[in-house]
Amino acid sequence: MNVLILGSGGREHAMAWKIAKSSLLTELYIAPGNAGTSDVGENIELSVTDFKAIKKVVLEKKISLVVVGPEVPLVEGITDFFSADKDLRNVGIIGPDKRAAQLEGSKDFAKQFMQKYNIPTARYSTFTSATLEDGLAFLKTMKPPYVLKADGLAAGKGVIIPETLEEAQKALVTLLSGQFGEASSKVVIEEFLKGIEMSVFILTDGDSYKILPSAKDYKRIGEGDTGPNTGGMGAISPVPFVTPEYVDKIEAQIIIPTMKGLKAEGIRYRGFIFFGLIKVGNDPFVIEYNCRMGDPETEVVIPRIKSDFLNLLEGAATGTLSEQHIDIDPRTAATVMLVSKGYPESAEKGKEMKGFEQVSESLVFHAGTKAGKDNKVLTNGGRVVSITSYGSDMDEALKRSYRSAELIQYSGKNYRKDIGWDLKKYMEKA
Repeated sequence: MNVLILGSGGREHAMAWKIAKSSLLTELYIAPGNAGTSDVGENIELSVTDFKAIKKVVLEKKISLVVVGPEVPLVEGITDFFSADKDLRNVGIIGPDKRAAQLEGSKDFAKQFMQKYNIPTARYSTFTSATLEDGLAFLKTMKPPYVLKADGLAAGKGVIIPETLEEAQKALVTLLSGQFGEASSKVVIEEFLKGIEMSVFILTDGDSYKILPSAKDYKRIGEGDTGPNTGGMGAISPVPFVTPEYVDKIEAQIIIPTMKGLKAEGIRYRGFIFFGLIKVGNDPFVIEYNCRMGDPETEVVIPRIKSDFLNLLEGAATGTLSEQHIDIDPRTAATVMLVSKGYPESAEKGKEMKGFEQVSESLVFHAGTKAGKDNKVLTNGGRVVSITSYGSDMDEALKRSYRSAELIQYSGKNYRKDIGWDLKKYMEKA
């Protein structure tokens, strides 16, 4: 079959790398892709939100399956566009419709959904500029630190955690004054939960689902989880404290109620659901939903799936996922993200990259790269490449990734040296 992946990051390169191995695949296209995806498929230059251009490509290339990587086209309704078009409605698409995508597109929608279906999450309330005074008063009823979230999509940067009431009130005013444009026209204020974060993912056809490997990512730019949030600086899979018993608890308390809630709402969900969780004591709480795979978690989750990934995706698209089997590699995977100077505030671009041919013990997934003249690879974003390695445990996998990270060179290279730092105590217990 011919497959089109929409997106240009490390997540899409990891998916393309895996799909390219499938015996079911005829031709693979990535739009717009990056310098790395061109090694496993054909890049097509177009915008992931230009639905008419996407339709043209789907028909010209005789695409059977479209895999939507990023959240924006899902929130903007690409799945609805396909189902409403007589020429596209028989093309498989991995990604929920616009209403279901509000699980990620609106923090307020997600919190209301969790409350309605008794899915454990933090106490919260939502405010707009019209109810600013109520929001300022609500903050006074909370204990520090405070959690403020822009309601809409803010590229992973819409969560602010002030330490003092004064900072929290100032942040609320700034958010509602348009810090993230329309995304922060509503702000969710929620109780701070103390614990350790992790992510669980499922692939679903709306009825059955497969639980994918657990992962933990690292959002802050600085060591020890300091500094501003980024899109993610690295990830580990599996998470050492996620035992089979704990997965059972997550499934019973969160995954199953979510699936039942979607059905009760009349939502047919086909695609990935990302559960951003926090372990408080020994109980899981939902911090957020995403309607797609996370990045850089994809770069450690996908390499651990031994089954034919395209077969699983086809099962999700056709409603036959229950007939598929998922086999997981027992090894640990660790990814380290190399970023550009200035990221996340601003990022240098156009820097020549060298050393890829020297990397032999890791997988290199391109994120913000583009092809330059004479086969040169240039930086083209804040997060540039993720380096993923296998190991018998986290330490071994990380050592390989860090060795490989040293081999790739470009001006302004930066990366965190402490990925996995908070998981070592769980490894010692094991």
